[in-house]
Amino acid sequence: MSADPEKKVSLLVFFMLWARRMRWDVPDIHVRALIWLEAKGSLAVLRCFRGFGKSTLLAIYNAWRYYKNPTDRILHQSESDPTAYKTSRDTQNVIRNHPLTRHLLPPNQGTVEQWWVEGASDFRNASMFAKGILSNVTSARADECQNDDVEVPRNIQTPEAREKLRYRLGEQTHILVPGGSKLYIGTPHTHDSLYDELESMGADCLTIRMFAQEHRIEDAKHCAYDVPFVPDVVFSGIGKHARVLVLGKDYQQTKTGIAFFTPPGTLVDCYAGSAWPERFDLATLETRRRETRTINEWDSQYQLHSKPVTEVRLDPARIIPYDVQPTMRYANGAAAMFLGSTQIVGAVAYWDCSLGKIKSDASAFSLILTDARGQLYWHLAVGLTGEIAEFDARDKIIGGQVHQIRELVIKHQIPRVIIETNGPGGFAPSILKQALKGTGCGVGEEHSSTNKQKRILDAFESPLSARFLWAHVDVLRTIWDQMRDFNPALTNQDDDYVDSGAGAISQTPVRIGRIVGKPTEARRDDWRPDAGVHEVQVDY
Repeated sequence: MSADPEKKVSLLVFFMLWARRMRWDVPDIHVRALIWLEAKGSLAVLRCFRGFGKSTLLAIYNAWRYYKNPTDRILHQSESDPTAYKTSRDTQNVIRNHPLTRHLLPPNQGTVEQWWVEGASDFRNASMFAKGILSNVTSARADECQNDDVEVPRNIQTPEAREKLRYRLGEQTHILVPGGSKLYIGTPHTHDSLYDELESMGADCLTIRMFAQEHRIEDAKHCAYDVPFVPDVVFSGIGKHARVLVLGKDYQQTKTGIAFFTPPGTLVDCYAGSAWPERFDLATLETRRRETRTINEWDSQYQLHSKPVTEVRLDPARIIPYDVQPTMRYANGAAAMFLGSTQIVGAVAYWDCSLGKIKSDASAFSLILTDARGQLYWHLAVGLTGEIAEFDARDKIIGGQVHQIRELVIKHQIPRVIIETNGPGGFAPSILKQALKGTGCGVGEEHSSTNKQKRILDAFESPLSARFLWAHVDVLRTIWDQMRDFNPALTNQDDDYVDSGAGAISQTPVRIGRIVGKPTEARRDDWRPDAGVHEVQVDY
């Protein structure tokens, strides 16, 4: 019973007929989303806050597609099979009860997993095929692939899980028939969100946040702050201590922002332009804010910023970047090392040795510099490759990881290298000592029996919270994802560079000033300052 599509009603009219039957008050944001859904391109992303009703809209949109063209084939995927079945079942309900589609669903036709409408022309591939994103759909064919909240904490907890998700989504490229479309609907759950990636690929995107305008005061210790708009809602805190601040009781508006009667001394969020004020009043918002565990979860689920919903224990954004190399200065017979205008007074390199086997960590080498004030500068985070050492016919070291370390030691004037002796590092110190002969660089050993996750947290949390950890931009590029993804609850995760950096931070810099080595050997001037030599006369 397929009619000319040009004579069919629009999605918005189709939805309004259903809304009248269901006695719904339709908010403006749903009208906006429906108009966008009808006009969207072949690759589209709808990001909307929690409680938006996206799955409800999607079921009506699916019914409208069958109303427009009964030969349509939709592959609907969600984070799991049961969740996908919910939208499938809801679509069936709309088709059976909407005045324009009652005739489209014959009785006892298929299951909730796959079913056909009247007028379907492909009896190998169902009109609706609903499966979880990790289920096998290889043999399917579809005119549209839908992904409803496929990015959830369960399947994006680690880089490997996120890669598996993307692999499964890649299957849809081969499932789509020529001219088909992909639709993604959901909220971000991680810092490298799938939705950001799709947007960078040129996807047609619509993002509807809970509030159109937002301004954050990280730590409201003062009485007055500038806010670039007049706030409708002001929150203090997150979690069980969160509350809505009351105008006239907790704060007052000023010409440039707000002024507190008593500084809250905590995080404060100012918002304006509520997307759905009739449904989300102040009491509802306060309840949701109190039941949200972390500020990242609030930002991702309601303001649609790409952040992990769990608390980030090691936030690399708190590291201060720099982009200079150390230089040596010589004066009065002494050598000194400077990083820009800052004199470096100590350094420790840490080698977390690995043989590069499958499922083992990378062989990570980190260098931490320190200045007189105790600031830490993470200058190197490199992965060593190959065998531990390569020898010539006379047993002279000519290559391998220890030879790479020797080159780094000479280039960066490193005074000491600590080797983690767990695992393959047990026999590495003697080989490294042989490789470093003549450089004057010391070799230390560290056998760690402490839980690795605890060791990493102990090393990093204080420098990050006090903001006295700096890092070279090359280091930040290397360690950024590992730090953002670090989860103390996981024992199997990519943390090799973070672990080696933590080992270097935990070691106290050596400050013994002396020049070591013969003039004919590879020379490393000791740039660490000392008190000099003084002759003192005393009379006891």
